[in-house]
Amino acid sequence: MTTAQPETARPTRVVRTRSLRISLRVHVRAVSVCLLVLAATAAVGVLALGTGEYAISPADVVRTLLGNGSRRTDFVVNDLRLPRLLTGVLAGAALGLSGALFQSLTRNPLGSPDIVGFTYGSATGGLLVVLVVGGTGGQVAAGAVAGGLATAVLVYLLAWRRGVHGYRLVLVGIGVSALLQGVNAYLLAKARFTQAAQAMAWLNGSLNGRSWEDVRPAALGLLVVLPLAGFAASRLRILEMGDDLAGGLGVPVQRTRLLVLVLATAACAVAVAAAGPIPFVALIAPQLARRLTRAPGPNLPAATCTGALLVVTADYAAQRIHQSTQLPVGVVTAVVGGLYLGLLLRRQRRAGHI
Repeated sequence: MTTAQPETARPTRVVRTRSLRISLRVHVRAVSVCLLVLAATAAVGVLALGTGEYAISPADVVRTLLGNGSRRTDFVVNDLRLPRLLTGVLAGAALGLSGALFQSLTRNPLGSPDIVGFTYGSATGGLLVVLVVGGTGGQVAAGAVAGGLATAVLVYLLAWRRGVHGYRLVLVGIGVSALLQGVNAYLLAKARFTQAAQAMAWLNGSLNGRSWEDVRPAALGLLVVLPLAGFAASRLRILEMGDDLAGGLGVPVQRTRLLVLVLATAACAVAVAAAGPIPFVALIAPQLARRLTRAPGPNLPAATCTGALLVVTADYAAQRIHQSTQLPVGVVTAVVGGLYLGLLLRRQRRAGHI
């Protein structure tokens, strides 16, 4: 492999094969941000693995992860706490990816699955499995994916008018979101007390009690979605320039938009299936990643890493707020995300966008 510095002022490098048949433009700052965010996620993860009724020092946590811990720390870290941490990392990464795809697709900072309603669609699918079938684990995951995709199809069809445009997709999604919240409330009202309690714990977005059975489906789903999203990223960058220009450059606009919509919904469904609806991560992570990287385009890798950091940090904070009880991670993200949404709406209003 050989590298060449482009003549532009942007801090980028073009990586080419020796035959010059394959080339890749790499944004140096974006790569640095991803590495720093991953390092921060690992640091917070080590602290989280040592937090609980049986406290473990960070040094002992690292030794245990490397296979040099005692039998007790090995059981606590690897069997009890590590699945929770990995589930949070995977769910946060999936939400960050989903939010970046949605916001790039709609060209709107409010275009996240929380606002558009796809999170509630996945929640409805999982809720139906919990309340009607009584399923757990993989069945809930399948229900969440099916509910998210069904919501995507519904929003897409309702928003279609000689094509699908960003603001129309957001507005239709907000209406569908309100409808699905009513459906979820109705299902909970009709459920038995034990079922309703189980469903409410899941709907709050919680990582409590996660096991390796929750990690595997989330990891598999993310492994499927990530390469496909990377394949669509180049078309998505062109699509951000406008439909007319993208069509003139040979990009099938509506087909690409539908593909991105399916991938974003699938990523959202993976997160909801793993940890329940964790609000506002998909809204905040892409915008935070864009500010850190200062790079154009959807910033999928940076948004994915940032989403993982946000969920892991929020879960660590949730464990530290009350020592006797563990709050759902969704409570923490809802408070922080609500404040951020208020600031975002204020900024959009001042800019004359709303």
